[in-house]
Amino acid sequence: MDKIAVLIPCYNEERTIEKVVRDARNFLPEAVIYVYDNNSTDRSEELAKAAGAVVRHEYKQGKGNVIRRMFREINAECYLMIDGDDTYPLDCARELVDKVLFHNADMVVGDRLSSTYFTENKRPFHNFGNSLMRVGINRLFHADIKDIMTGYRAFSYGFVKTFPVFSKGFEIETEMTIHAVHYNMQVENVVVEYRDRPEGSVSKLNTFSDGIRVIGKMFQLYRNYKPFQFFGVLCLVLLLVAAALMIPVVAVYFKTGLVPRFPTLIVCGFMVLAGVQSFFTGMMLEVMAAKDRRDFEYRLNRISREGR
Repeated sequence: MDKIAVLIPCYNEERTIEKVVRDARNFLPEAVIYVYDNNSTDRSEELAKAAGAVVRHEYKQGKGNVIRRMFREINAECYLMIDGDDTYPLDCARELVDKVLFHNADMVVGDRLSSTYFTENKRPFHNFGNSLMRVGINRLFHADIKDIMTGYRAFSYGFVKTFPVFSKGFEIETEMTIHAVHYNMQVENVVVEYRDRPEGSVSKLNTFSDGIRVIGKMFQLYRNYKPFQFFGVLCLVLLLVAAALMIPVVAVYFKTGLVPRFPTLIVCGFMVLAGVQSFFTGMMLEVMAAKDRRDFEYRLNRISREGR
């Protein structure tokens, strides 16, 4: 088992990957540096090897697929994940790693949003999206994560080996964050500098399509992890809409003794039934979610013993 493993997902990063690997070797000389190439068509693999990285491959496209492969294949006491685009300086890598090794942190978040991100990043919709996700997840899950979408993180062995990766693409950061918060893992934030990509380096993140997937992942996980709240809100909405539609019909009935909008009354009845069904669905799923949390603690204890 490695003491420290540096994980670098890589897709067409020939302009920066060599520098990222060399910086990792300089600041964490005892670490093993893994570059997982994700079907690059440039010289990324060649340059990473020349810089001293262990290069492996993931042939299913997507960052989530790459991280699934990394977490499955590599065993280490501490994992440091960083993008290959040289947007994160490695001079604070030691601080992230030490919080895992000596402070029992399960996940350490490299917080860009509290430093230079909004001035360095030149894509305004990315800035808005990052702020939206931070507010949304912290409100929905009662957390205090400073940067949801950062690709600069450190993990414990226990986190990596109990984290089920379902995302295929850039939703993976959202999934990691919510997983750690939901299972009450120790999460810490470290403020890191951010610099924009160098000229000629292109972001692989599509602002709109990937943004929609990330938001969808947030609500999907909210439904899965907090089903009573999710279906309770759905129940409340259905009952309120049904009441708003039914009140005029009932008012006319008390005045005239007639029901002139009978189809509306039928629709309202079905909406009330759907609301009640949503309420009891949430209750049942909440019991299953509680059992899953208990089972997770057993899995975490077993994995922690294996990692010693």
